[in-house]
Amino acid sequence: MSSASDPGIACALANDLVIDITTIGRSSGEPKRLEIWFHNVDDRYYITGRPGPRSWYANVVANPAITFHFKESTQADLDGTARPITDPAEKRSVFLSAKKLSEFINEGNVQEWVDGSPLIEVVFD
Repeated sequence: MSSASDPGIACALANDLVIDITTIGRSSGEPKRLEIWFHNVDDRYYITGRPGPRSWYANVVANPAITFHFKESTQADLDGTARPITDPAEKRSVFLSAKKLSEFINEGNVQEWVDGSPLIEVVFD
């Protein structure tokens, strides 16, 4: 497994957007892999989705182990721990600070995202 201090991974964390993640299925206990965007906000790493229930979120609530699989600027895997974010003020701050999210979220619909979107911070081991 790689480290966040590896130069290639540090570059990917700073610049990439699309990764795969692996979570552990909450019912099956089996690894589940999917493609998703991540967001770097002041060197903190977040994953979210449009409002609505998401299997990956239910999985990390049940088991916070998560693996980032980088595939844009580098090919590497990085283990981490997911921290679900449920505080509305913290969610609002992240949603409005993430550059790529600002294309989808504006002041008019930010409350919809705060109320209905999953949000996790990933802390790397």
